[in-house]
Amino acid sequence: MSDTPKDKEFYELADAHIALCNTHMGKVKPARVSAAMLFAASRFNAFVIYASSENKAQFLLEKESAIAYFMQEYEKYLRENIDEHLSRYDAPAG
Repeated sequence: MSDTPKDKEFYELADAHIALCNTHMGKVKPARVSAAMLFAASRFNAFVIYASSENKAQFLLEKESAIAYFMQEYEKYLRENIDEHLSRYDAPAG
């Protein structure tokens, strides 16, 4: 797995998923929407690993490194986004 460049398309794809989640807000608790999105991401990423493997042996060989990669990326993105929200407390009220 390589580092994904964060270009315009990357953010448009992310925003499309967020927009879909936002359609459920008010109807479903935010924690449930979040859990569903997290599950969907894990399910899709498991498929990506499967689809890129030539056979079961390769899939098994890639399994732990792929899990480590996705865990590392999730933590990185979560920390970046939490820090962004935290910075809003420091912004002057306008």
